[in-house]
Amino acid sequence: MRIAIVSDAWRPQINGVVRTLETVARLLRNDGHEVEVFGPDRFRTLPCPTYPEIRLSLFPSARLHHMLKLFAPDAIHLVTEGPLGWAARTFCLKRGIPFTTAYHTRFPEYVHARIRLPVSWSYAFVRWFHAPSAAVLVVSPAIRDELAARGFKNMAPWSRGVDITAFRPQPRTELGDGRPVWLYAGRVAIEKNIKAFLDLDLPGTKWVVGGGPQLKSLERRYPDVHFFGSVDTEELAYRYSQADCFVFPSVTDTFGLVMVEALASGVPVAGYPVPGPLDVVTDPRVGALDADLRTACLAAVARDPEDCRRHAETFTWERCARQFLETLQPIPRGHWQPLKNRAVPDAAAS
Repeated sequence: MRIAIVSDAWRPQINGVVRTLETVARLLRNDGHEVEVFGPDRFRTLPCPTYPEIRLSLFPSARLHHMLKLFAPDAIHLVTEGPLGWAARTFCLKRGIPFTTAYHTRFPEYVHARIRLPVSWSYAFVRWFHAPSAAVLVVSPAIRDELAARGFKNMAPWSRGVDITAFRPQPRTELGDGRPVWLYAGRVAIEKNIKAFLDLDLPGTKWVVGGGPQLKSLERRYPDVHFFGSVDTEELAYRYSQADCFVFPSVTDTFGLVMVEALASGVPVAGYPVPGPLDVVTDPRVGALDADLRTACLAAVARDPEDCRRHAETFTWERCARQFLETLQPIPRGHWQPLKNRAVPDAAAS
């Protein structure tokens, strides 16, 4: 099967969406499918306002439409509601091509956190984007119910997994930092609500792993916190394994893959009782959720690492890839004209 995945989130970004796409694409290719990810790396881009680390494709429609015609996929999946997602949506609707979409990010809450745009306005926009989709893939029952209450239709489950080989318990080393070690890993941005974690009165040491627009300002404001910036998978796995508790302060995520990675490393999770944490910390033996984040932290840190590891092993990428494949909508071959050259350009036009 030839599968086109169109995403505004792609390498060199490092986040849960990109890790999910990379892993699913690899597993599908291993099973003999041909997968192409059409991301910003193939287009001219400009920095996203307020978040320059993210590059937005600049007027991608003509080039993307040409690339999709050349590839002639058997199915098209749209990952994001950005410029590439909209361009692919227009392409499909004009030609009567079925497609699927995914709700990866609580985009309305994200926008509200940054520019205070009313959440209801953003939800109307996002609902309109997903309305023609044959299936809207959602990561959890909590998000499905939330979207259903806002008028979304055609939702289908799409779970997540974890690489239990890369993320695993490791021997504790002498750190020189006071324990317990409280870890946050992820994007360092306002919508992640990191300040709620950094302001907590907790014993021990706080670590923050990840890059983002708030990194420099938070480093200045919290000199006693250890900020490690963006790291590779090996160092991230090490930081997880050395922590005593993973703190997830976000209230706008749809899931939070980092929580499962922490659990796979034998580290309990503390967070708020909101979608994301509610769908990951489903067993009280692996963490604690509370409207008072400090209370959650002090309760979670006492959990057994072996219980955390066993719980993480129930999240498998194979199941995630299978759900994705089963939800795709086949495109009749008659939609595509026979082409002699199906090579796909792999670099942005100069």
